[in-house]
Amino acid sequence: MSSDEGGGVGAGLGAGSAGRGLWVEEPVRRRRMPDSVRTSAVRAVLIVAVTLTQATITFFLTLTGSWLALPMGLGAIAGTIVATWGVLDVWITRQTWNQRYGVLSEPSSTARSRRKEARRAARAARAAREASAGRIPREDGPLAASGRYSAR
Repeated sequence: MSSDEGGGVGAGLGAGSAGRGLWVEEPVRRRRMPDSVRTSAVRAVLIVAVTLTQATITFFLTLTGSWLALPMGLGAIAGTIVATWGVLDVWITRQTWNQRYGVLSEPSSTARSRRKEARRAARAARAAREASAGRIPREDGPLAASGRYSAR
């Protein structure tokens, strides 16, 4: 690895080295989770971690024959139910967020070409109406100097 690639102890410390800086931005692979989904995911991970710890302690208390095995076992069962709810909460929150904010409205190429056609037809109809209305353009108006409204 060369010194300008950021490797080594003395990399980039030489006089006049204009190599890579200490902080290099890398492109993001995936978009960041929405705040509500991230909050429920963190909550679920903490609940699952506590439940797994509680189940492990229950297992060891059962092996030793301690009287605490029964209350810890009941707690582990309750923790499993709560952990299941936490994981379902992440899934439901994610689905809800996607339904509310996840739709990107982009017209397809078909819709775009249809709108162009409709605009052209409307323009042609307006031009035909103006031509049939018998309008007489003014040559002395304020816009006459632009050449756009001159006599035909």
